[in-house]
Amino acid sequence: TYTFWQFQTITNRLANYLREQGVERGDRVGVNAPQRPETVFAHVAAWKLGAVSVPLSTLFGPDAVEYRLDDCDAVAAVVDASNLDTVREARESLPALETVVAVGDADPQADEVTFQDALADQPRTFETVATDAEDDAIIIYTSGTTGDPKGVRHAHRMLLGHLPLFVTTMLNM
Repeated sequence: TYTFWQFQTITNRLANYLREQGVERGDRVGVNAPQRPETVFAHVAAWKLGAVSVPLSTLFGPDAVEYRLDDCDAVAAVVDASNLDTVREARESLPALETVVAVGDADPQADEVTFQDALADQPRTFETVATDAEDDAIIIYTSGTTGDPKGVRHAHRMLLGHLPLFVTTMLNM
């Protein structure tokens, strides 16, 4: 359980860390983690920066992860410990991917940082970058069953479009 204040503080600190690493408006941030709080924190922190989050299935192998992170030109990734080896293998061919934040019980390498260490010395405040409803928020890749996977860009307005579904299905249980 997280309070709204905790959620805001964590996402602000992660956004500050990513900014410190050079992530800017429009940059792509891969998110390769199962459904856990840090997954949501990573998406929201990217959006606060004006960056674009790229969710990646935890079932992907190195080739699938490499293809998507290369195709979208990801500069950072937030990765669950269970997928860290997959991203490490893919990373060998991804010169743009400079920042890797490891979530969970990970033993980070020299060029990686744990989620907790990324947040540790960061300010609790962050001035969210102003975005337009039509600015990119997320890139979701197709399955690739009929050719190479294609990145489908979704604008920030997509979040409002999903709100009624969330309210009617998740809040009425």
